[in-house]
Amino acid sequence: MSSIQTNPVVRTVASTQSEMTEIILPNDTNTLGNLLGGRLMHFIDLTGAMAAYRHSRTNVVTAAMDHIDFVRPVHLGDLVTLKSSVNRAFSTSMEVGVKVWAENTRTGAIAHVASAYLVFVAIDNEGHRQQVPQLLPETPSEIRRYEDALRRREHREAESARRKEARLATTEKEHAANIEP
Repeated sequence: MSSIQTNPVVRTVASTQSEMTEIILPNDTNTLGNLLGGRLMHFIDLTGAMAAYRHSRTNVVTAAMDHIDFVRPVHLGDLVTLKSSVNRAFSTSMEVGVKVWAENTRTGAIAHVASAYLVFVAIDNEGHRQQVPQLLPETPSEIRRYEDALRRREHREAESARRKEARLATTEKEHAANIEP
């Protein structure tokens, strides 16, 4: 098999789709019998990483959980199904969307319970960033998510620059306050 076949220049969104289902057990819940938010975030991170792995075909690390909405609680005994796909690939990073549903095992009722956007960076075995294939959105929904991902990236970069400026200003003030006359 040639390297072009094993690591194509472009991959489709469909080729990145991943799915995971978990049953919510007592160890996963709080005192109200609801799934712990941190546990759900762990499931989201795992499912998102699966999509990023499928796209990049190399090691990936979570760089950011850009946004998460907890829509409704998940209860003890529910089945939780998480679905993910890459929304957009940049040079070495990928935005992945994850949507979560809970199924009541007694009634069969299914409800959307959470959604999240994560950013993963592709790295080699030494921890250096790796280029990732381009992403080809094909459906109207995939194209919308592809375009929205660029807007979220621009917002993340602007917010990162703002935080950096704030840290520098704080450091300069602290330094000035510690200088003796």
